[in-house]
Amino acid sequence: MSPLDIAGDAPRTAPQPGLLYSGSDWDFDILRRSYDAIERIALDELKLDVYPNRIEVITSEQMLDVYTSHGMPLIYKHWSFGKRFVSHENAYRRGLMGLAYEVVINSSPCISYLMEENSATMQALVIAHAAFGHNHFFKNNRLFREWTEPSGILDYLEFARGYIARCEERHGVRAVERVLDAAHALQGQGVHRHSGARVMDLKAEQQRDRDRRDHEDRVFNDLWRTVPGSKAEKSLDNAAERRRRLGLPEENLLYFLEKNAPRLAPWEREIIRIVRLIAQYFYPQPQAKMMNEGCATWVHYRIMSRLHETGQIDDAAFLETIHSTTNVITQPGFDSGGGPNFNPYALGYAIMTDIERVCTTPNDEDRAWFPDIAGNGDAIGTLKESWANYRDESFLQQFLSPAVMRQFRLFRLRDDAEKPYLLVDAIHNPEGYRDIRRSVARSYDPSTYYVDIEIVDVDMTGDRCLRLQHRTTPGHLLDEKDARASLRQLADLWGYEVKLLEIDTQTESVLATHLASPPRAGT
Repeated sequence: MSPLDIAGDAPRTAPQPGLLYSGSDWDFDILRRSYDAIERIALDELKLDVYPNRIEVITSEQMLDVYTSHGMPLIYKHWSFGKRFVSHENAYRRGLMGLAYEVVINSSPCISYLMEENSATMQALVIAHAAFGHNHFFKNNRLFREWTEPSGILDYLEFARGYIARCEERHGVRAVERVLDAAHALQGQGVHRHSGARVMDLKAEQQRDRDRRDHEDRVFNDLWRTVPGSKAEKSLDNAAERRRRLGLPEENLLYFLEKNAPRLAPWEREIIRIVRLIAQYFYPQPQAKMMNEGCATWVHYRIMSRLHETGQIDDAAFLETIHSTTNVITQPGFDSGGGPNFNPYALGYAIMTDIERVCTTPNDEDRAWFPDIAGNGDAIGTLKESWANYRDESFLQQFLSPAVMRQFRLFRLRDDAEKPYLLVDAIHNPEGYRDIRRSVARSYDPSTYYVDIEIVDVDMTGDRCLRLQHRTTPGHLLDEKDARASLRQLADLWGYEVKLLEIDTQTESVLATHLASPPRAGT
């Protein structure tokens, strides 16, 4: 591992004998000592596998700026980032929101932003949490390994920022914003979900940029072959052949537009590609948020506990650790507001702490539910295996135990709209535990929060109307206003009419139809 890179000057101060620091004040010398002690525990005792670390200490205003750019240190300019910054700043100044103690980026080196307002203990805690907990999860979890390329993301962001800036100079800010606005509106449907698609590094992107002109020539020739009377037209009259050649159905709307939209200029296609690849980079994060936060919280508490056990932090520092961790892992009650979702820190940490208990001191119930890990004496190995090979949904289905269900007082309600009452249909018995576990895991299934929309057909030799389908069920239709606004953006990029049908997955009947035409149609 390369040496720690800490941004800032480093005045030297002497700690009290045996302690890394005392009191709440910190300097860069204390950060280095704390980092070294945390690293020894993380690597030598927990055997964590991490990317090289870069620690940056920033102000509250800089942290707000990080919020607006999705935590990325480099990003292209867009008005929406400024709008988000003003919104967050106003809420923060008025006391309506707090700021995170840290933000960490899945990159190599792994960049962790620490707030300069943190105390010495909080700086140590968030180094353990972000620079080792999150870092290990990013490097080892299968989702992140398959879908992201941490060594290339920073170079790609630099390329993207420079490319969009050059486009603004050549084509005007308003022209670039029009493409970015539309691409941002569609980026939720601009990812591949069923095959690994890594973010390209800078060298590959530069080579692809040189190859793009050849691709555009091929697209240009394909369009000429749509002239009536050509042989290509006759072969494309067959709908099945047409869809095969266009790679339909296609779930990634931005990818299809980048490759096939007839009216887009090469630079517009490149901007769409930039938005698409950045959206793809963030694709794994919501699928493993609970596990990621649970892993980082378990790691930081274990490391801070070891620092206290070995006399490297005092009782006051450890009490501050307990207080902060307790606040983070508190699960609000059902009537506390904030929606029906679990606190990802609370649920993730509870299950991982429970796995440690099952591995070391199991009871009969644990042996019945987890025969493969109960009493194996290798809690850290079991946790590392789970961090590497599961996402939230499968992790819950595998490891959510009756003990944790009792801790969270979970039961299941059935709400039948045709009946005037709620039915409690899963309680704390063997069958009820399994039903509750399935229901909790199902709520983390990506299919529950990703809308199933696909491009299913387009007649390139006819009206060029882009036809899409949203496969759903009655009662789960798209919001009319949002659908209409998104389709307008799609039609603007496509250049022709767009038609979306909402299809009942069971009966194949059409539940709703949405149409949109491009604002520049006929020009």
